[in-house]
Amino acid sequence: MKAICVDDEKLITDYVVSLCRETPPLTEARGFTRARDALSWLADNDAELALLDIDMPDMNGLQLAAEIKKRRPDTAIIFLTGYSEYAVNAFDLHASGYLLKPVNREKLAAEIAYALSGKRKAPQGRVIARTFGSFDLFVDGELTAFRQAKCKELLAYLIDRQGGSVTRAEAFAILWEDRLYDRGMQKQFDVIIRSLRDTLEEYGVGEILEMKKGALRIRPELISCDAWRFFKGDADAVNAFRGEYMSAYAWGAETESFMSRKLGF
Repeated sequence: MKAICVDDEKLITDYVVSLCRETPPLTEARGFTRARDALSWLADNDAELALLDIDMPDMNGLQLAAEIKKRRPDTAIIFLTGYSEYAVNAFDLHASGYLLKPVNREKLAAEIAYALSGKRKAPQGRVIARTFGSFDLFVDGELTAFRQAKCKELLAYLIDRQGGSVTRAEAFAILWEDRLYDRGMQKQFDVIIRSLRDTLEEYGVGEILEMKKGALRIRPELISCDAWRFFKGDADAVNAFRGEYMSAYAWGAETESFMSRKLGF
């Protein structure tokens, strides 16, 4: 396995490269003092791991991580920096690991082992919502089949709201933005809500949908969702995002744009 190290201080670069060469499963390590030189090398070469300084003059490590992920999405990222205040941003930007300088041999070896292990935290719970790309809901590993497309879209929108309450009129305006919420459409929307509730109950998870005083919400404590883990800075979820969110629904563009800006896409 190959690694690159990018740090504008050559002594640090050489030191980390030497440590990498002594750390299995790495078999090759290259050092760069300029971010753009590293990107040029990656244009024709693969690297399973990138160890990046954050505070660099031509392109900082956070920006470099985003560029690397665009070109080589599977490359694991470990940040090496002397500034602990960067930790939150680092994990928001694809990090598999984060180490403060001076680099400790044992800690670096442990971070490399984890980053290259291929291990990913499996979503927990009976109900799993997948929002990256197209939206799907899984119950005990089984893909949920909805009777009507609008039922699925309604659930997707409620998940996008992350547990926030939505009135029927608000939800209707999202699902039928060009229609008037008159008596006839209110009845049609009631059918959609009942169908969604019935489907969830058939799968034994009716409790994830809550309806009170004309408002709807999902109960986030009962669902595992890739987007929610992304917003919490979960490294696996951040690495899984490829710039697409709820791709079938136009209203998902706002959240998708926010997530993409966060990662520099």
